[in-house]
Amino acid sequence: MEKFFFVDWQAIFVPSISILELIIRGSLVYLALFSVLRLLPSRQMGTLGITDLLVVVLFAEAAQNAMASNYTSITEGAILVGTVIFWSYLLNWLGYKLPEFQRFLNPPPLLLVKNGRIIHRHLERELITEDELMSKLRQQSVEFLTDVKLAYMEADGSISVITSDSKTSSLANQESKTKSDLP
Repeated sequence: MEKFFFVDWQAIFVPSISILELIIRGSLVYLALFSVLRLLPSRQMGTLGITDLLVVVLFAEAAQNAMASNYTSITEGAILVGTVIFWSYLLNWLGYKLPEFQRFLNPPPLLLVKNGRIIHRHLERELITEDELMSKLRQQSVEFLTDVKLAYMEADGSISVITSDSKTSSLANQESKTKSDLP
């Protein structure tokens, strides 16, 4: 009965391994996982697919042991969380301050369609099928590939589309606004 009410406060709050080792482990694992995820293709085009979710869960499980070396105290967990938050903030801050570094953090837009023609080598690089591309174009109200002036895969995996009539329609909108403003 005494075991139910006994609390080992030292085991809860006192780290069982060096704090510096925790920070180094957390840093190395975070930067390694960041690098791996940065180099993987954006296969799901702006959505979280089942394989992406599986990768995240498996990474989390694998990283937990690599980072913590089987930590047991709350303090160790807090240090690891703080280390991951630190690196996330630092990388975002560096990307904000240094445009060259931002290009490393987020890939530049990748041209997928130019003047109604698919750039197949770019689709292959990102492992996107023509059917998937056409599905994304239809979701943006583009019926025919020939209507697409430019289509880019953005850094987040989404597709942005500029249609052939987008310039003329925006000019027409400006002209109609100007005419309606006249007395």
